Amino acid sequence: MRAVHPAPAPLPTLIGAKLRASRLAQGLTIANLAGATQLTSGFISRIERNETSPSVATLVTICQVLSLPIGSLFEPSSNEVISLADAPLINMGGDNAIERLLTPRNESRVQMLRSTLSPGATGGAELYTINCDVEVVHVIRNCIELRFAGSSVSLGEGDTMTVPGREPHSWSNPTERESEVVWTIVPAAWSGSS
Repeated sequence: MRAVHPAPAPLPTLIGAKLRASRLAQGLTIANLAGATQLTSGFISRIERNETSPSVATLVTICQVLSLPIGSLFEPSSNEVISLADAPLINMGGDNAIERLLTPRNESRVQMLRSTLSPGATGGAELYTINCDVEVVHVIRNCIELRFAGSSVSLGEGDTMTVPGREPHSWSNPTERESEVVWTIVPAAWSGSS
């Protein structure tokens, strides 16, 4: 048996974009990061453009300032495609609604649902809240009515509304036609593998 010699991966791990994304997500400029790490702005810029490779010690310092686990730089991207046909059916409590989860079950940052609402479909007579910061409702086809304490809003095809997640509300399809709606919940109201 012949020895198998280790070889580098065919594509190098490009950490610059992940470092840049983390820096920008925190509202830091290159100059801010350079000052905190005692590195030059030019060096930080070259690292972010993958034009140079930092030493392990430098990388640890940058990650500490960004509160970024160093291992996360080397994890593969978790880009998962879920086709509508394969999206799992879920039950969010609505009547006469077919609801599909469009994001991975273990995704905790955001949750997207697509609902097909039969004529007369409803989220229930009682107003409810969702354990999230914000809920975005987008009508793909036909229309829906959103009900709040003391008011209601009609959304037509192409309309989008942003609702505080903990605001009591409900919805209905008041028409004789099927409606389709996409709900985006941030962060995910629930996640898990089951």
